[in-house]
Amino acid sequence: MKSAILQELICRVETKTHLITGSMENELTIKRFTEVRRDLGYTQAEFAKLLGLPSTTADIERGRTKLSGKVVAELLRQFKINPLWLFGESSAMYLETANTSVIPKVVTVDSEDNENMVLVNAKAAAGYPQNIQDTSWYKQLPAFDLPLPEFRNATYRGFQVEGDSMLPNLRPGEWVLARAVESLDHMSANKLYVVVLQDAVLVKKIERLPGNSNIVLISLNENYPPYEIEPQQIQELWEVSSKLTFGVDASTEKGLLRQLQESMEDLKRQLGGTNKA
Repeated sequence: MKSAILQELICRVETKTHLITGSMENELTIKRFTEVRRDLGYTQAEFAKLLGLPSTTADIERGRTKLSGKVVAELLRQFKINPLWLFGESSAMYLETANTSVIPKVVTVDSEDNENMVLVNAKAAAGYPQNIQDTSWYKQLPAFDLPLPEFRNATYRGFQVEGDSMLPNLRPGEWVLARAVESLDHMSANKLYVVVLQDAVLVKKIERLPGNSNIVLISLNENYPPYEIEPQQIQELWEVSSKLTFGVDASTEKGLLRQLQESMEDLKRQLGGTNKA
């Protein structure tokens, strides 16, 4: 699949180069090629060696030599540079040719090897991206089992909401219970998500841009403008299924677990009363 995508892109790029008349390369392409090299911090000779060119990239940057399919392929393979961006046919500079994995990096279980729900408070969320694959780090977090059918047959995690970017739907300090998402293809514009980036944990709405591989993160609070990220910046993605609101302080681990237990007992009693009726 990956090679097929690459081949299609190269064919489109080569078609584009044949449409360029004369010996001079398209000015935008020259500018963008030079921009890539400079942003990466390579000299013309160093960049040429990486791309399999005999000497330097000087002739390409002066417009004397056009970009070959091989060079375009190397830019994509080594640096994920979108070939269509090089030729001005896309606004996305980077292209992720492989599927981005957003599944949980660690699944936690209790003493009986049953999967449970880890609760990540606002303080712990600051270290979550850096410790995302460290199984020992999760042991410091409180865990809970929800004995409800809605929370079976999937991996769930609880996250505390920080800040006011999702007002009025989510208030600071509230908790969201979220189900693991297997692939970015399963995203919906009508859902809220916990997005674990490389340096932050955010609760946002998500949209895919048409004709663009980038993803837009949207706050419900209009004071916070939407912004774009690249798919490969997402480490994990969790779809929000419900929220928990507490009327009293639940900042301590014991207080939080106690209130979760009380909330679940309350909910079970309500469900029991409904069934009897």
